[in-house]
Amino acid sequence: MLQTLSLRDFVIVDQLELDFAGGFTVLTGETGAGKSILLDALSLVLGKRADSSQIREGSNRAEISALFQIESNLIPLFNQWLEEQGFQAEEDGQSLLLKRTIDSNGRSRAFINGGLATLTQLREAGDQLVDIHGQHAHQLLLKSGAQRELLGRHASLLPLAGEVAQAFKAFSDSRRRLEQAENAGQDIECERERLEWQVEELTELAPQEDEWATIQNEHARLANGAKLIGGCQEAIDVLSDADNSLESSLTKVSNNISALTQHDPALSSISEALESAQIQLDEAVHGLNRYLQKLDLDPARLEQVEERMQALHGAARKYRTEADALPKLLIETNERLEALTASQNIDALRKQVEQEQAAYLQLAKQLSQKRSQAATVLGHQVTQAMQNLSMAGGRLEIALAPLQEGGSHGLEQIEFLVAGHASSAPRSLAKVASGGELARIGLAISVITSKASFTPTLIFDEVDAGIGGAVAETVGKLLHQLGQSHQILCVTHLPQVAAQGNHHLKVSKSQNADKTVSQVQPLGRSERVEEIARMLGGATITDTTRRHARELLEQ
Repeated sequence: MLQTLSLRDFVIVDQLELDFAGGFTVLTGETGAGKSILLDALSLVLGKRADSSQIREGSNRAEISALFQIESNLIPLFNQWLEEQGFQAEEDGQSLLLKRTIDSNGRSRAFINGGLATLTQLREAGDQLVDIHGQHAHQLLLKSGAQRELLGRHASLLPLAGEVAQAFKAFSDSRRRLEQAENAGQDIECERERLEWQVEELTELAPQEDEWATIQNEHARLANGAKLIGGCQEAIDVLSDADNSLESSLTKVSNNISALTQHDPALSSISEALESAQIQLDEAVHGLNRYLQKLDLDPARLEQVEERMQALHGAARKYRTEADALPKLLIETNERLEALTASQNIDALRKQVEQEQAAYLQLAKQLSQKRSQAATVLGHQVTQAMQNLSMAGGRLEIALAPLQEGGSHGLEQIEFLVAGHASSAPRSLAKVASGGELARIGLAISVITSKASFTPTLIFDEVDAGIGGAVAETVGKLLHQLGQSHQILCVTHLPQVAAQGNHHLKVSKSQNADKTVSQVQPLGRSERVEEIARMLGGATITDTTRRHARELLEQ
């Protein structure tokens, strides 16, 4: 669960370190106080994109960090993930520190346990730790794709849905290749003949890897044989054979210095250096002699090398490539020919299409069956929750409408249907539900699906908008109940919801040296009474509103 959220120079927060507990925590405060700023900061440290406008005015950098305590059943999985991603686990093995910095130049950096991380890695970690339900989340329910994903996530069907999508892609690609082969006609045949001729010519030439560089070096040696012989012989003369050769001069100097060391030992190091120079000079002379003995300057070989260079160069110019790229060109051309030949094998392609279609249908039917079971259960659970949200007699049905042809998402389209009361027939959610009904249904679905979630921390950002009265009290009880198995954070304007919290944080803002600063204060019992009274009565707090606030808290 989330233990600590630390902010520095973020929007209107100068510095804040906020500790969280388990259970149900509510965040309240006047509009614009900065309640959602905390959730925006948490979203950033979980991998959301950032920009420099989120840095507090007058500052150069914003910093956000979140410390999580990993549930005991998730520790092995998290440690394995950290190791795979190249991060170190914390010493206690139960903590995870996520950090994000945003600079004024727009640059953003992310860290996991102190190690530099990517946004993708932050999101992967965050997806296992926190699930955020935004204040407009219920609007997504109007979209078929969101309904399908919600059902799949609730029933843990997303991995199977991914396999279905991959199988459909393989089937679609094979079907497209079959259609292309059947419609190709003479153009494909001409291309195949051209590739066959090119492969045959390159195979006969047989260019080898690194051959061009090797043959260029050999040609340079053979073509400059006279220069090589003359130069090496001249060097031998200067070093050793001439009357005043370097070897004789160096030997004379070395002997003289060696004799002088008897008078001054300080010359010993110089004498040793001269002896070493004699040895190296002698090795150089012997090396030159061996080189001349092995030097092969066969004119016939030079002619062969030049002919080979001309053949490689001519082929490279013909195929508009470099001479050293000819071996790769032969491989690629042969692969294209094999692929084209295979693509023209109509019978083999048809068999492949049939096999991949059968594999797709097998997976898609499994997905359909599991979706049907999950839709029935989820529809029943949400229907029960609706009865307590001033929608007595209403019900939610999740319809699976078969598609004429399957697609990447399976064999059916998923649609949420709702009946507002007992005597009405279920119709599309987008056509039936009013704004208030949609908010209540969305909240019911969020709570029901979250009960089955393995994500330890659930955040609800004003998802109770458009709800009031007795329904608000029911919503608070639902979230309080959910807090018994999860850590719940809820931003709310409803006193009935706030009174149900195990913990209460008040967000406020103040002017400080011509700057607006947001602050967060944990509330005790008496302070909660005042805050809930404010939420009930507005700016004017009376004894009556305080009494009502105490009644809400006692309930």
